Amino acid sequence: MTLPPLLLLADSAPLFWRVEGRPFLDYVRVLTGAELRVPPVKAAYLGASNGDVPEFYDIFVAAMEGIGIQRCRSIPARPSGEDLTWLKDADVILLAGGDPRVGWNAFQAHGVDAVLRERHQAGAVLMGVSAGAMHLGLGAWCEDLPGDGEPFPVLGLAPYLIGVHEPPEWPGLKLAVRRMGLPTRGLGIPQGGGVLLHADGSVEPVRQTVVDVTVDVEGRLHESLLLPPATPYRGESPEAPVDRRTLQ
Repeated sequence: MTLPPLLLLADSAPLFWRVEGRPFLDYVRVLTGAELRVPPVKAAYLGASNGDVPEFYDIFVAAMEGIGIQRCRSIPARPSGEDLTWLKDADVILLAGGDPRVGWNAFQAHGVDAVLRERHQAGAVLMGVSAGAMHLGLGAWCEDLPGDGEPFPVLGLAPYLIGVHEPPEWPGLKLAVRRMGLPTRGLGIPQGGGVLLHADGSVEPVRQTVVDVTVDVEGRLHESLLLPPATPYRGESPEAPVDRRTLQ
């Protein structure tokens, strides 16, 4: 089984992006077979990082409704048994933004981190927004610049440090990459942008140019720019020709 791509977003704008009249998120419908599934596809929203603010969950519900997914549930920072049962069956899971440390502590306290890894391996579509995108990567930090003991380890499903909506020089991401050292790589996702990280290792920028940050054996940082493809991913099979950038 080929695992679906991870979607890493700086903010929620790409959730409502349309390309030639078609929702960008339509690939989620294609991958899950949402229009034909019996029972219907389940979607889960994790708002622990933002204190479970209802308005942010409403944004998620609206995005799912836009691609025909109706069965959504907000999984709180302190989930009940029913919440965890839903999460363990969820086909689509979004990790929301907020404070990365607060969210991660909540995930670990209730075993949500283990469930997320299991769902990813089972083929669920995982998406992260802001702090949620950081959670899907190798490490996270809470302020503009990583402090002592940061980046702290998180899910590690994406083999990169993920920086989101920083200043153009990406000071936080670069410091985080330098602190972790070789062979760490970082992806900087600007406001309004995202990244699809495919199972074959290819990195597809979404809407905006993404910066790739590396460090060499002498501790020097290097960066390159990754451009979005002319046509975004639509949920095509791995054998289909795809125009996307692969990190070497």
